[in-house]
Order: sequence, then C-alpha cells, then structure tokens
Amino acid sequence: MAFSFSPSLVIFDCDGVLVDTEPVANRALARFLGECGFEISYEECRRLFVGRTMQAVQAHVEDALGRPLGSDWPARIRDETLKAFAQGIEPVAGAQALLQELAAREKPYCVASSGRFEKMRFTLGATGLLPLVEDVLFSAEEVAQGKPAPDLFLHAAVRMGHAPENCLVIEDSVPGVQAGVAAGMSVIGYAGDPMTDAAALKREGAHVISDMSALLDLFSFR
Repeated sequence: MAFSFSPSLVIFDCDGVLVDTEPVANRALARFLGECGFEISYEECRRLFVGRTMQAVQAHVEDALGRPLGSDWPARIRDETLKAFAQGIEPVAGAQALLQELAAREKPYCVASSGRFEKMRFTLGATGLLPLVEDVLFSAEEVAQGKPAPDLFLHAAVRMGHAPENCLVIEDSVPGVQAGVAAGMSVIGYAGDPMTDAAALKREGAHVISDMSALLDLFSFR
C-alpha cells in the first residue's frame, strides 16, 4: 500500500541505501571487535550494530566486556573500515538513477547518516554519487543523539526547510526506521540486501521495498 501524500523532502540514509557498504563494513567491524576480545560473527554484528554510531557500538561492547576500549577506539575502527572500503565498493543498484530522477523533477532530497562526514564523502565519492549529494549531507556528529533518536532526521528537515510530517525517510536498519517514525515522518524500509530483516523493518512502521528502482512507482513525486 502506497503512502497517501506526496513528500516535500526525501531523506536517504547512506550505508545500505545509497552505497553498498554494509557487508564490507560489518566484516571489518566483526574482525576488529574480535581482536579487542569481543568475539562476534558477521551475521550477529549486522543484527546488533547496523544503523548505529561507533560511539553506540563502543558503549555496547564496553558494557559487555566490563572494561574501556579507549577514547581512540572509534577513530581506529573508522580507519580500518576506510581501508576495507578502499578495496572496492559499489552504489546500491538503482540509487544513482533515482537521485538523478529526483534532481530532474526538482524534488528536494538529502542524506542523513549515522556515519561521519569523512566516511560519507569517501564512500559516496568512491561510488560516483557524491556530486549528486555533496551539498545536502547531514551526519549524526551534528546532533546530540544518533539513531534511533529522531534528532538527525529532524535536524535535516529543519536545515532543508521542510516540516517533518511532509518528509519521507529511506532506511535499511531498524534504528533508522525507529528514528524516522519518532520524527513523525513516513518511512520506507529498503530490504534489497538478503541480510536485511524486512519483517523487522515492517514491524517498526516502514513500508518495505526490495528494489530501489521501484520507489518512483510507489509515490507521486511531482
């Protein structure tokens, strides 16, 4: 069932929605966590941490281990992740065409990610998407609380000049869907990756799709 309104602003998550980074990033994270003494499988790593900031991951792991990982831990894992990305990443299928179509129709859009600006610019640049979004990037490092809190999406809406109830969020993680719903926005859950729990996205209030190219067929963006 499609939404009953035409959104004035489309807010995209970055990892897993525009750039296909989740497999690479979570394999690197699982390996690095194991080296820190927190043994975790790739599958469990994705289940627990997709959509969360590195600070949130650190807090979870420190609580489980009962000891600090160090103030430099987020920077260290970010460095390891960027090294993994440098081996090659791709855009999500259909993402570039969708952004180009929205731009052609003069439909406002932006990107709001748990990742830092450095990471977004690296991954979007490596996949050729940066020229389409470089002026409309928002990061959790700009707000007090990351997803699942609504802060980031509300911040993006304010900066872009749109009321939350007129915004549409595209997300691939449970925390991201929760954040969009908490912000009072409509949410589409993208489940193109076989590892994405589509049922969980739907339970949290998202309308779920598995093909990014189908998005324009669901809504009136004019």
